[in-house]
Amino acid sequence: MRINKYLAECGLASRRGAEALIAEGAVKMNGKKVTELATDVDPERDHVTVNGRRVRPVARYTYVMLHKPKGCVTTASDEKGRRTVFDFIDLKARLFPVGRLDYDTEGLLLLTNDGELANKLTHPNHGIGKTYRLRINGTISAEEIKQLEQGVTLDDGSVTLPAKVRVLTKQDDDPDVPPPSETQIEIVIYEGKNHQVRRMMQAVGKEVLFLKRTAIGDIRLGGLPRGTYRFLNEKELRYLKSLD
Repeated sequence: MRINKYLAECGLASRRGAEALIAEGAVKMNGKKVTELATDVDPERDHVTVNGRRVRPVARYTYVMLHKPKGCVTTASDEKGRRTVFDFIDLKARLFPVGRLDYDTEGLLLLTNDGELANKLTHPNHGIGKTYRLRINGTISAEEIKQLEQGVTLDDGSVTLPAKVRVLTKQDDDPDVPPPSETQIEIVIYEGKNHQVRRMMQAVGKEVLFLKRTAIGDIRLGGLPRGTYRFLNEKELRYLKSLD
């Protein structure tokens, strides 16, 4: 099998995350640094290491949901000494986050050692929606919602995929009724660009005051308290395994 798929099955990262490890020069096979993504691995014969540590396919997968609070980073360690999501998880299994949530964003974060599943959930080709609830300063117009739903141009020139937007705050059409100072919105996106939701709102001139991810596909955060985690239940696992 290809080296990125092998590393994903070893529970180190998704396939794209495995490709980043290769690009960093962290991967060796039989003592030689791997530089080609097309490198094939024979699990029975080849000796693969990452940063000097031998890796093998995971025998049993673990799936965890964390309600990430604000004020922590979605990495295993941080050079600035900030809290990480792993400070909230007390498990022996070596897990990695499925995608990321920003330092100032809270909500649903999945962690696993199943690299193939992580690839399905994060790659735009699979069309798995990520649902966010947010508060913005002021109001949002029908035209601005249409722009977000059709795709907006971000600050780096990239264009987002179409999204779904729903306004949760009642906005009165009566001109004598003052507009709300804040508006609550639900948005579903189908990709994972860096700081994407905040940058999308910035593209239509809106300031995000609060941002929370509430669902990934059919996996919902529900009432899980901030800073706590749980294992996924059987229904959730069946849903994940049904994904193409």
